[in-house]
This record gives sequence, C-alpha cells and structure tokens, in this order.
Amino acid sequence: MAEALQSCAGITDADARLACYDRLAEQPGADGDIPATTPRARTLALPGGAEARGSDPARWSGSRIDAVWGFAPDSSRYVIASHRPSYLLPARYSDRPNEQPFSPLAELADADRVELDSVEARFQFSFKTRLWTTDDRRWGLWGAYTQQSQWQVYNDREGVSRPFRETNYMPELILSYRPDLSLGGFHWRLLNMGYTHQSNGRAEPLSRSWDRLFAEVGVERGDLVLNARVWHRIQESDTRDDNPDITDYLGYGDLTAFWQQGGHSYTLMLRGRPATGKGAVQATWMSPPILGPLRAYTQVFSGYGESMIDYNWRQNTLGFGLALSDLY
Repeated sequence: MAEALQSCAGITDADARLACYDRLAEQPGADGDIPATTPRARTLALPGGAEARGSDPARWSGSRIDAVWGFAPDSSRYVIASHRPSYLLPARYSDRPNEQPFSPLAELADADRVELDSVEARFQFSFKTRLWTTDDRRWGLWGAYTQQSQWQVYNDREGVSRPFRETNYMPELILSYRPDLSLGGFHWRLLNMGYTHQSNGRAEPLSRSWDRLFAEVGVERGDLVLNARVWHRIQESDTRDDNPDITDYLGYGDLTAFWQQGGHSYTLMLRGRPATGKGAVQATWMSPPILGPLRAYTQVFSGYGESMIDYNWRQNTLGFGLALSDLY
C-alpha cells in the first residue's frame, strides 16, 4: 500500500492524482492502511445533500477571486457580501469643483452658478447577494447595489443648506463563472457578464443616467489581481438621453489592478477613450485594520467622470477617510 501511495503522490495532474487516491480508498482494507492525513476522497457535503468531489481546500484558500465570488464548493449557497469598496471620506479636496453642471442639451448659459466648497465629504456603500448557484459553485447569479454620495457638509455660505451635491445609484445583475485556466503565470478565475444601470435620480437639466451590458475578466498571480472590463451602452432615444456623449469621456471599458502586501492594499484604475483623448485614473491605498474592521483609506482621482454629474468635467481630487471593505 505504501508503494501505491507513493505512486499516486508522483502524479502531477491534480485530478488524476485524486482519482488514484480514490481508487486506493475503494480497495478492501484500505481504511486501515491509509494514514488519516491522506487526501483519499476529498468530498465536501453541500446543501441539499449534494457532494463535490475533488474539492481540495488547498485549491481555494489562497485565491482572492474565489473568496470574493464564493467559488469554493463549500461556500454558502445564498450569501450577502461586499461588492465594491465601502468607505467614508470626511475630507475630499477638488482642484476644480463643478459649479455649473448643466446638460449639454439645455440652453442654460445664463443659469446661476452654484458656489461650492473645494472640500466636501464623500461616502460609498456597496454589497451583492447571490441569487442562484450550481452545486459546485462554478456558476452564480448575483444582484448588486452601489450608492455613492458627495456632501457639501462644510459649505457655510449664507443661503446654502449644506446640500448633497450628488448621489449616484447603481444596481447590477451579474452572472459569474470560474474558468480555472492558467495564462502566462496568471490564473484566470473570473468571467462576469451582466447589466448595469447608473443614474443620479435627478430631474432635468441635472439628470444623468446610462444603461450598459458588460463583460469582465479577472486573473490573479500571488497577491496581484487584474480585472479588465468592457461595456456596451444601451442607446436611448434622442428625446430621453441626458448625456448622449458620455462614452466620449468614460469610454468603453476599464482596467483595475489590486495588490496587497503586509496588510496594506493598493488599487489602480484606468479608463478612457483614445479617440477623444479623455479618460481617468484613480489610485487608492488601504491600511491594515486600525479600529475593528475599519481601515485608513486614501483615494486619488484625475480625469473625467468621478460622478455622473461630473462625467464631462475634468478635475483632480484627493480624499482621506476610513474604509469598511476592500475590492478584494
């Protein structure tokens, strides 16, 4: 039996090696011969009595993508989890506040300019819930929601009531799949397809909205995760379109890199449309937890589209605060 175990251990393909151990486990008297630490069956019980064979926990423990998207076969079938980062920036500075954010479709050249402070508060919360999944968790259907607000909390000018300058609402429906392929040293573990609606819920001339179909690919290597996303805007009629030129500024996709080392995490997001020369870059840093789950958070942004009302407004911003959850 020892020789048979050694033979199985020498098999490099994970599935073939597992099948070898399974065959040994089915032989008469095998229970007494195989040490308790040998991965004989690798069978995990799943809800409803289903089983996932070949589910070695070592395959899942080191993957950030698997953890965030619940791909491990023993993960909960229905779960509510964080989606995008949730944070509070009590101080966010803009070098060029958008004091006249009127639609390019409206004739509002004489509209009154709103006096804004360069420093305001910004916060975001985001979550997702799995609505359906296969027994092996390789496919899943998720509903997600993200809300972001900019608050002129420090605006003490006479006649100004410290307004919420902008709030964006973004529900999503996402179908996720785990390809489990290796590409040039990276592991391809995420393929998402879905629908996104984003709007600021305001009336004309300040209304902004768009609907998109998107596809997203996620790969990882060690502590580095790369997400690439492309989208197609669902066109609206000319009479209903609040922002017909939005893709000139936000383009047709984005690329996000996430890296974590020593409890500190960093992200870099790039998007744009080369044909128009417009786009944006955003970089963030999060510390290890400093107060319960809360982490120090810094966000730097440069370009167009920091919010829906600012989709065609270029600015540079810097914010400091606390975060409850990260991208990964």
